[in-house]
Amino acid sequence: MNTFSGATLSASLNRPALLQDWLDQHLLIALARCLTTEADMRAQFATFLEVFLDTLEVADSLDASRPEWTAVHTFLDEMSAHRARQGFTPAETATFVFSLKQPFYTQLRDRSSDATELANQSWLVNQLFDALGLYTTEVFQRGREAIVLRQQEELLELSTPVVQLWEGIIALPLIGTLDSARTQVVMESLLQKIVDTGAAIAIIDITGVPTVDTLVAQHLMKTISAARLMGADCIISGIRPQIAQTIVHLGVDLSGVRTKSSLADAFSVALELTGTTKPR
Repeated sequence: MNTFSGATLSASLNRPALLQDWLDQHLLIALARCLTTEADMRAQFATFLEVFLDTLEVADSLDASRPEWTAVHTFLDEMSAHRARQGFTPAETATFVFSLKQPFYTQLRDRSSDATELANQSWLVNQLFDALGLYTTEVFQRGREAIVLRQQEELLELSTPVVQLWEGIIALPLIGTLDSARTQVVMESLLQKIVDTGAAIAIIDITGVPTVDTLVAQHLMKTISAARLMGADCIISGIRPQIAQTIVHLGVDLSGVRTKSSLADAFSVALELTGTTKPR
């Protein structure tokens, strides 16, 4: 149980000295990695210490899961997300909290003459910092995962460019594996381009797709069906001998879809279908 008040503990601390001792553990490492500036670090550490000690003064318990610690959690949420964007590691971010233990314990020891009281205080404070440090790690990890997910989505969009080859003719060159998530992006990009350009022919080039299995074939057929509903016919180009054999072996029915071995051949067919003279 907590045998002392947070207000008493907070009042016994020398805030400026506590801040400086805490900063001294971080400045050289962080500045050497050029992840932030000294001014930014001092502001971040000072703000957290102020929020932490102000909360400590009014807290009924050192249980970090209680509502009175919400302000501290909010600060750690923002700090962890910011550090994830700056390039700090999970360990460096968790150390932000854990490293406050040493200067905190030092001041507790210097101001306590009762060994039993010091042991009780140290144990409770240790539990508090551990809980806040673990919380920081979890928040940081979620932030990094969100960044990675967003980057993956951006890469998916970049990896599915739909280009207009000619009036009424667009092309979608596919490179890499075509899974369910990417199929959705491909379909959305293709359909939007059909709407934007009024294209009547859409060429889906699979030259850069390493393998075509049943699942990939199904994804292609779904994309073709969606394009047809938007009023555009599709031509699949890049059908290599190995791909053709695989499709036959899998029993995939592409009889209703025009296929060509190269993008150039598909473009020639698209020009014929739109009644356009082949460019020289």
